[in-house]
Amino acid sequence: MEKRAINPWEWQNQRSYVQAVEVKQAEATLYVSGQTAINAEGQSSGADMKTQLQEAINNLETVITEAGYQCSNIVRLNIYTTSTEEFFGCFDMLQAWLSLHGIQQASTVLEVAGLFETLNVELEAVVVR
Repeated sequence: MEKRAINPWEWQNQRSYVQAVEVKQAEATLYVSGQTAINAEGQSSGADMKTQLQEAINNLETVITEAGYQCSNIVRLNIYTTSTEEFFGCFDMLQAWLSLHGIQQASTVLEVAGLFETLNVELEAVVVR
């Protein structure tokens, strides 16, 4: 598999994403449902945004590795949040995780009116192998 990040500009580098990702000769593609702060028993978290974001990251990583893929091969990451203000208040945590895995992904952040039950953030990914 061959991946190539396309960045006509430099400003997005500080925001931890790329404008596009080209993938050639991929063996397989994993489409991951939105991962949230729901525990193994199916209970939604009522915690603050930072805690929920960490739990969502953990759940996303669990699904990706359980499927036999690597987080470094995330090529698309969509983020849904009930508050972009609160989300960007803990964005450094997501940036650290992206950096840890060397992830260069196309991304979209959307503020939505609501998510399931008490949830505040959801991470949806496409991963290649």
